[in-house]
Amino acid sequence: MCNEFARRVSPEQLRAGWGAADGKLVFPEGVPNMPALDSIRITDPAIILRAATGEAGAAEVVTRRWSWPGPGGKPVYNFRSDGREFENKPASGRCLIPADAFYEYTDDPAPRAEDALPSDLFGEAPPARERRGKKPLKAKWEFRMRGLDWFCIAGLWRTDPGAGEAWTMLTCAPGPDIAPYHDRQIVLLTPPDYVRWLSGAAPATELCRPLPAGMLEVRRVR
Repeated sequence: MCNEFARRVSPEQLRAGWGAADGKLVFPEGVPNMPALDSIRITDPAIILRAATGEAGAAEVVTRRWSWPGPGGKPVYNFRSDGREFENKPASGRCLIPADAFYEYTDDPAPRAEDALPSDLFGEAPPARERRGKKPLKAKWEFRMRGLDWFCIAGLWRTDPGAGEAWTMLTCAPGPDIAPYHDRQIVLLTPPDYVRWLSGAAPATELCRPLPAGMLEVRRVR
């Protein structure tokens, strides 16, 4: 499942995009440092948006750790949304993770032949597989939302006794753009649903669903 994503959006782009989504942003801890990051991985800190305390319809921007410790100590970085409902509470709730790309990995250098992508999506032949020792590295695929410079991943945040406040990404069944690469996908939202997700106005079962075919662009980066 998704264990790496990219976020190269600036605070100015975030403000502009959120305004277009009919929302208001607040920065209770100051405007965060947001360098362009090609790779954000599990346990890294990253910005999230969540419902602002005491200000209806507003979202607050804070930086928190990706994943909290599970019962066995393994990081909870993805969480199944299937049939579940999620409410905003004082120490937990819904959040959004801004991103402009996310990555998936496959053992084979390409999806199954019947699911292979047209070659013109790559622009050139996919790069040769690298090796780590005797074992080839997995093929790495970058996914972007068609027509958007950045988008949001639906997530949850909570206060953990050991890790403090942390967040995880929600997952659902894969849509047709993801199915050749993985049997699950992260929940991806478009601007009309950002405020509806954060405020709790829309049921999770309505928004935690795969995207229609053709909404994601994909290219092999390794």
